[in-house]
Amino acid sequence: MGSAFSGGDDLETARLLLTRLGVTPEQLLTVQSTPRVVPTFDEYIERVSEAVTAGTGRVYGTYWNRVREVWGNRRLNEPTPLEIRQLAERMKEQLVVRRNSRGGRTAAEHLISSLRCLYSYAEADGLITESANPAKRVPKPRRLASTRRALSEHQLTSINEVAATTGNDPELDALILRLHIETACRRGGGLALRRADLDTEQCMVQLHEKGETVRWQPISPTLATQLEQHWDDREGGNLTDRLLRYRNSRPITSRRHDHLWQRLGRCLRWVATQQVSTHWLRHTTLTWVERSFGYAVARAFAGHNGRSDAGTTSTYVRADVYEVAQALVALTGESHPLLCTAAGAPSDSRGRASRATAWRRGR
Repeated sequence: MGSAFSGGDDLETARLLLTRLGVTPEQLLTVQSTPRVVPTFDEYIERVSEAVTAGTGRVYGTYWNRVREVWGNRRLNEPTPLEIRQLAERMKEQLVVRRNSRGGRTAAEHLISSLRCLYSYAEADGLITESANPAKRVPKPRRLASTRRALSEHQLTSINEVAATTGNDPELDALILRLHIETACRRGGGLALRRADLDTEQCMVQLHEKGETVRWQPISPTLATQLEQHWDDREGGNLTDRLLRYRNSRPITSRRHDHLWQRLGRCLRWVATQQVSTHWLRHTTLTWVERSFGYAVARAFAGHNGRSDAGTTSTYVRADVYEVAQALVALTGESHPLLCTAAGAPSDSRGRASRATAWRRGR
């Protein structure tokens, strides 16, 4: 009985409030909410392009431009999953066939990923619901196994020798190769390296790579000295400016890597035939580290720390920077400040002998 009286009191309170506001119950029934206007692809891609990181913009920009060409005036909620599939197939057919082409799978995958990125922002803005997201209902093409692999010691020696003895700036090219072999960093990580990221005392560099990841990576004393000398010789400006530079003090771009491997391909036919690139150096170093020091150290050396990089077990077998430095000591044959004992000798708890690798011959 008490609850019934309470309900009546609530109704009376509601009627009193509506009276004071000058609103009748009939008006509440007839009021309709104004639906949000869903923007066109031209309008929304422009907004999203300003919100994503520079790296994401570089990867997806080409595909967003293609979407604007085809659907620019259409609204986000108009295309169906079938239409997205058809657009992906058209992109595969129109792809320029190159020697390293893989049937347009990568183009189709990036197109679908770019649309998923776009629609994820639309969901967050309340423009569409998750169930109405057409890009989520289009599967990506199955990714084929990578053709990249670790280089042999002889191949690595040949690459370093050619880089250090040909071209218009062999000193720069040899330094680029050594940086990537020692750190196994990606091309973007080397290009983004700043003078402020170089710690010559502890012989480490701070790498900024994809996914906005940041990590400190041990390097050999020789490489630390070479990087510092390179900065001084090329008259770098602010410490926050990029470190690797041409002789005219301008920072290098990805074109330097392209020209380097084109030159190596002209001198070493197998480099051109197999489409060897900077990323092969990452494969080479990480393969050797994994074989010599195990998966956990290789994972730390690579800078992999996301959940998608391995199973749950990796949470319990993480390697630290000191173990990465141990692997570097074995790779380069040089001691490292992180591992020096009080007597000044390098510590090697694994009992492995230092290994003089092929890249040292070509430096």
